[in-house]
Amino acid sequence: MKVVLQRVKRGSVVVENNTVGEIGRGFVLLVGVTHEDTEEDAKYLADKIVNLRVFEDDEGKMNLSLKDVGGEILSVSQFTLYGDCRKGRRPNFMNAARPEFAEQLYNQFNKFLGEQDVKVETGVFGAMMDVDLINDGPVTLIIESK
Repeated sequence: MKVVLQRVKRGSVVVENNTVGEIGRGFVLLVGVTHEDTEEDAKYLADKIVNLRVFEDDEGKMNLSLKDVGGEILSVSQFTLYGDCRKGRRPNFMNAARPEFAEQLYNQFNKFLGEQDVKVETGVFGAMMDVDLINDGPVTLIIESK
């Protein structure tokens, strides 16, 4: 699994002119799944993300986790994270998991996040989504389970 994490002041996702997920301070996660990923990958990433110390303490140092600051998560599925652009001019998505497998693991990942006592909002798997966010920092990290 691969996650692009952005620390945000707020974030939302809209599908067909309806807001389907909205958060305040926290993380917007773009989540990609590949063929070899397992529930263990999802569990590992969920734990890593909620405990990652990327929020400033009173001294301005990145020393606090999402849990420490009472932050929220907006999780958005994004198969294009596994797009391979090395050949030609059009990405190859052969490394992205098939939708039925990816959706199941994405949902399990979100469940693991929720079990960490943080608010989790999501987009709609497979839908065209408008994602809006205000970066905080900006802080953007790529986290992979392998």
